[in-house]
Amino acid sequence: MQVAPSRVMTVKEVSDYLKVHPSTVYRQLKRGELPAFKVGSDWRFNIESIDRWRLQQDNLNPSRSA
Repeated sequence: MQVAPSRVMTVKEVSDYLKVHPSTVYRQLKRGELPAFKVGSDWRFNIESIDRWRLQQDNLNPSRSA
């Protein structure tokens, strides 16, 4: 059985993906608001987790998604 590899992104890549400044990503990491994990001292993000997080944010703030 072959499992498709999940995409893992860096802070720079996730900031580009979310169209925010990298400092915004770090701020949200510090607050525990973004799903992420560390590899050594570097943060990494699973794209599927980020997409689920984005959907949850839309459901929590329906007026912002319009």
